[in-house]
Amino acid sequence: DTRASGEMLEAAVVAGLTSAGATVIRVGVLPTPAVAFLTAEAKADLGVMLSASHNPMPDNGIKLFAAGGHKLPDEIEMKIEAAIEANATSAWDRPVGAGVGRVHDLLDGADHYVQHLVGTVPHRLDGIKVVVDCANGAAAEVAPVAYREAGAEVIAIHAEPNGLNINDECGSNHIEALRAAVVEHGAHLGIAHDGDADRCVAVTADGDEVDGDQVMAILALAMREAGTLTDDTLVATVMSNLGLRLAMSAEGIRLVETKVGDRYVLEELRASGLALGGEQSGHIVMPAYATTGDGVLTGLHLMSRMAATGRSLAELAAVVTKLPQVLINVPVGDR
Repeated sequence: DTRASGEMLEAAVVAGLTSAGATVIRVGVLPTPAVAFLTAEAKADLGVMLSASHNPMPDNGIKLFAAGGHKLPDEIEMKIEAAIEANATSAWDRPVGAGVGRVHDLLDGADHYVQHLVGTVPHRLDGIKVVVDCANGAAAEVAPVAYREAGAEVIAIHAEPNGLNINDECGSNHIEALRAAVVEHGAHLGIAHDGDADRCVAVTADGDEVDGDQVMAILALAMREAGTLTDDTLVATVMSNLGLRLAMSAEGIRLVETKVGDRYVLEELRASGLALGGEQSGHIVMPAYATTGDGVLTGLHLMSRMAATGRSLAELAAVVTKLPQVLINVPVGDR
C-alpha cells in the first residue's frame, strides 16, 4: 500500500526472493485484492502484499497468497513461521550467477484490475453520486476510476497519499469526514475503504453508517433475486450482529457462522461452494469474482443494487434492524 515503509520492505522481499532463484513481478501500489487477482491471472506461484491494512501508518506487514490468489491455510503459515524461528533457511544452497532470479515491472496491473471489476457489475451506476474515502491508501488510484467507469459521479476524498497519511483520521475506521462530505455534496451515498482497500463500509445520504452486516444483507437479497446465492446461504462470523441473523431468517436465507477472521469465511465459502460471505468490519467476499475480500468490488455491487432498484441506501439497509451489541477484547496469557 502507500506506507513509506513499504518501499524498504519491497526492496527486502524482492532481494530475498530473487536470491532464492525466483522471478519477481513488481506491481507497485495496488489494493490487496488486486494482488490476489493478478497472482491468479499471471499463474504465479506466490503473491505478496505489503500492508498493515486498516492499522496506523507506522505498522506494516506481509500478506502471502498461494497460487490462484488464495490465502495460505493456517498450517502452511505455521510451518513458515516455524522455519523462520528455527533459521531453517540457512540449510540449503542458494543459487549464484545465472541461477538468481530476475525482476520485472507490470505497469498496467491497475488497469487490468479495474477492467475486471467493472466487468462484474450487473447494472450500471449512471445517476448515482458517491463520495469515496480512499483512506490515503491503495484505493486512491483505483476506486474513483472503477466507480466512474461503471457510470457513477465520483467525489474522491483522502485520495492524496504521501506515505505518511494512510488511515490518518480517514477511511473505514474514521468515517466522520465522509459523513460530512456526503451531506455537503448532496451525494446519494458515501463509501469508505481502508488502507489496502479490502474493506468497504458505507454511509447513507443522511450520513448514517451502513456496516458490513447491512451490506451483506443487501447483497444477499440481490443475489437471491438473481439466482446466484448458492443454497440461499450467507456466511458470516460470530461477531455479526444478531439483527443480521434475524433479518436473514425472516427472508428465508440460511446463515452459516465461522470464527472471527476473513480467512475462516473464505475457507467455509470454498469448502461448501457458497457465493457470499463477510464480516461486520466490511470484508465482503464474492468468490465468483474474487478470491479474497474486495472493498471496491463490494462498493460497485452495492451501488449497482441501488441503481437497479431505484431505492436509496437507507431503504435497502433497513432490512437489518441492528440490535445492541458489545464487543470485548479479552487479554490472555498465551495468544
